Amino acid sequence: MSKFENVNIVKEANIYYDGKVTSRTVEFPDGSIKSLGIMLPGEYTFNTADKEIMEIMSGDVEVKLPGEEWRTLLVPEIFTVPADSSFDIKIKSVTDYCCSYIK
Repeated sequence: MSKFENVNIVKEANIYYDGKVTSRTVEFPDGSIKSLGIMLPGEYTFNTADKEIMEIMSGDVEVKLPGEEWRTLLVPEIFTVPADSSFDIKIKSVTDYCCSYIK
């Protein structure tokens, strides 16, 4: 899906790692939530509360999911992160992403 319709966008940005990772929250009529964002080059660790489906739409990225080794993503690519866990990500070039939160 390249376009979202009939959604609400939260004006306040989500800002992490001194502004190197930013996103905006998108709220859907069915109550589901996504965030659309950009990650600048660097290495980051993110904790999850809900299960997350990460869609990497552009960039040069490596990811280390729980219990796995580092792997290079072939963008565009999607990966899933379990709830109540964390993942590590290495961003080598500006990366565009969409994260879906699954309750």
